Amino acid sequence: MQLDFSPEDEEFRTAARTWLAGNVPQQTSPHEGQAARDYATDWLARCHRDGWAGIAWPADYGGRGLSPERLVIWYEEYVRARAPSVLDCTFVALNHAGPTLIACGTDEQKAFHLPRIVSGRSIWCQGFSEPNSGSDLASLSTSAVIDGDVLVVNGQKIWSSYADIADFQELLIRTDSTSKRHKGLSWVICDMKAPGITVRPIENMAGVCHFAEVFYDDVRIPLSNVVGDLNDGWRVAMTTLGFERKTAAMGLQLDLSVRIEDLIARADAAPGSATAERLGLLRAQAAALRAMTWRTLFREPATVFDGSLVRLRFAELAQHIHRLAMDILGPDALLMSQPTHDYLEAYSETIAGGTAEIQRNIIAERILGLPRE
Repeated sequence: MQLDFSPEDEEFRTAARTWLAGNVPQQTSPHEGQAARDYATDWLARCHRDGWAGIAWPADYGGRGLSPERLVIWYEEYVRARAPSVLDCTFVALNHAGPTLIACGTDEQKAFHLPRIVSGRSIWCQGFSEPNSGSDLASLSTSAVIDGDVLVVNGQKIWSSYADIADFQELLIRTDSTSKRHKGLSWVICDMKAPGITVRPIENMAGVCHFAEVFYDDVRIPLSNVVGDLNDGWRVAMTTLGFERKTAAMGLQLDLSVRIEDLIARADAAPGSATAERLGLLRAQAAALRAMTWRTLFREPATVFDGSLVRLRFAELAQHIHRLAMDILGPDALLMSQPTHDYLEAYSETIAGGTAEIQRNIIAERILGLPRE
């Protein structure tokens, strides 16, 4: 799919490119802890101050209310400028929680949280996965009982990115003890400073701690923090995952094309060589992913399941690109922290947001109409 942009769109592109050229930080972002938070929130605050945050968010909540085409242009220029990775500690707030609140939240929830999110004043993490409920999200067991006007939560979550520095969490819990599977779940806003919450960071194989376990011991959450209706959390969670697998990852998908071009410039591979062939194939695959992303974003009617096509292709392509980067750099890569970090981090791509196997099942059953596994 090819997008056509109007002269006004191109004026917007020029403005974005000019602003990014004068404002992109020269320092590399830290990978974890308070330093990572400070870097990410300072950058987002700068973007918001000058009108470059929440491009497609409603203006009433601090965004600019622009079209999807303008959002595409912003991300294209953002990655070309080598701006800070969109996959930092502001990612869940900007791309999960914020859009979910816009779609499903109350006026009070929107008024309080959205201006804080878009300006970098609050960080969110996700509380979906559990030790025995990862890709099988409907089997989760973290639960709550109603006590007057609050929910009392007990249980455990895992793989919650940046939970150690987050202010709030999008928390999916079972609020009907008689329910099974996807029924009886609720999506709630959890204050990460609430009494009874314990966060235990997890070091990944890249040597950084941006994952964490979160434990809940009689944590009291106001019923007013339920997003959508009580026991309607599965619908709200699918809204969240729809954003995660589509618009949320747009910047990451476009970034792959930039990484390939950087590799081509560095490799200086001879025409017809195995390296040149691999680079050419990956460039073509990145272009195909970009076209698939635009089709998913602009196709009507779109479904939440379309995002699984994009998510699966992105995850596998990211791993191929980082593997080729290590091959091109050779032993020197071991002396360069960023390529090695990115290579090791890429292993998580076919697990995060639903494993590659789960994505294939969704594609087979929900898009192709094949029998359930």
